[in-house]
Amino acid sequence: MKKPMIYSATLLLGVCLLPALSLPTFAQSRISRPVVIPEVKHDVSPPLRDLVSRESPVTKNRIALLNPTRIVPLAPGSVAQSADSLVSSPLKVQVATTNILNFDGVNASGFAPPDTNGSVGSTQYVETVNLRYAVYDKTTGAVILGPIAMNTIWNGFGGSCAAANQQSDPIVLWDKQAQRWLITILAYNSSFTQFLQCFAVSKTADATGSYNRYSFSFGNNLNDFPKFGVWPDAYYGSYDIFPGAAFYSGTEACAYDRAAMLSGGTAISVCFNQTINDFALLPSDLDGNTPPPTGEPNLYVEHKDTASINLFKFHVDFVNTQNSTFTGPTVIPVTPWTQICPSGTRACIPQPSPGEKVDALGDRLNYRNAYRNFGDHETLVLTHTVDKGQGVAGVRWYEIRNPNGTPTVFQSGTVAAGPNLWMPSIAMDKLGDIAVGFNASSASIKPSVIYTGRVPTDTLGRMEAPNKSFIGTGVQTSTSNRWGDYSSMSVDPADDCTMWSSQEYVKTTGSFNWNTRIVKFKFNACN
Repeated sequence: MKKPMIYSATLLLGVCLLPALSLPTFAQSRISRPVVIPEVKHDVSPPLRDLVSRESPVTKNRIALLNPTRIVPLAPGSVAQSADSLVSSPLKVQVATTNILNFDGVNASGFAPPDTNGSVGSTQYVETVNLRYAVYDKTTGAVILGPIAMNTIWNGFGGSCAAANQQSDPIVLWDKQAQRWLITILAYNSSFTQFLQCFAVSKTADATGSYNRYSFSFGNNLNDFPKFGVWPDAYYGSYDIFPGAAFYSGTEACAYDRAAMLSGGTAISVCFNQTINDFALLPSDLDGNTPPPTGEPNLYVEHKDTASINLFKFHVDFVNTQNSTFTGPTVIPVTPWTQICPSGTRACIPQPSPGEKVDALGDRLNYRNAYRNFGDHETLVLTHTVDKGQGVAGVRWYEIRNPNGTPTVFQSGTVAAGPNLWMPSIAMDKLGDIAVGFNASSASIKPSVIYTGRVPTDTLGRMEAPNKSFIGTGVQTSTSNRWGDYSSMSVDPADDCTMWSSQEYVKTTGSFNWNTRIVKFKFNACN
């Protein structure tokens, strides 16, 4: 297999039914020896609502750490597809949902891209972006706290976690079983020689209250593009690693001691380094009220090539750490797809003039890897951006069943329309309804916020007609072509039905002045 081309992580300042496929293939563990990384420190914060914002002016026209891009290898013996074979017209029926809330989230901080992410808890919705966060009432959308500087969460903690303007890539997740919030962010010192992952785990269900705070060191290795999932035995994460913040050396998968971090005790992480052929791993994140079977490992996925997905299993033992294992890959065949931006450029999504072409991130599965246990079967739903044909972006999605046994693609499709569709996120509710949120843009359509979905009685592999949540009113100029780098779709734990989407758009044409849009909706049959 041809090795994928992966560029350095330069630091810049400033649908139809899937045809029959062969069974997955299995391989042994690549790395047998786990690496134990102790915490640098931990403490307990005062209530966030009582902390003074540490926000300071952000250097204008500042770009976040530049994630790498790569050429996804073609499957052996295959050729690039001239048109995506899973593209089909949406079902004529309008997506069977009811819109509940639709409002602006956190806006630009002088830092790009926003890395838009959000999660919904028992009474609140939290949105994180570079470099701010806000807490909203999930019933009304009213602001409870913020927007406020991200580093406020670590006020008094010291080091890069608390320093102004030295963080990026935020993630917020609701730990459904513990009824707690997990907020985490990459941090670095001013000379880019020390890289940390900072964690804050709330002590209650109130995101404005106190947090158990932690930091873990990666030394001089840039822990780029961190992604996380909540699992019963650990908080699982993944990173793309760049020694000296220079050239890519492979991914790293880490499990963090959830029990210790919930109680405020001393915590460790157990990590496995992967090869340079692995890239942008996604750990599984639990949705719903039914946990995975006792002892089930966390399920990591990545693109293997343009016709298959790699699945790995991470079992952690925090008592006897050398008993921890990271096994795989199981290779899951999928219908072949063609990479958007195939030349390796980041910028191929057009906007109306004077907008610049923007980043597609068509080389990776997009966050989250959403897991659900229905009792009689388990499922993962995944999504990413593809070339639907003629260099126009579409959104590919998958429902993978039996991921801890013999995983199979139960259904898959590619959502396509006139404009480019990209930067997707996906989730499934308790009835098996699937929602996918994304951006839409073309040379005549300003970047807009869209979602679509399907219910279990729809034709397999087909999505219903999309909902245009918010039509963009501006375009992005002179922001180094950056967009995303991710978005979010989460499921309300109270009813296990209501979806929350958070996506980037531009309200007024200009540079470094992005906005975010939060949309709350539910499928009509789900109660």
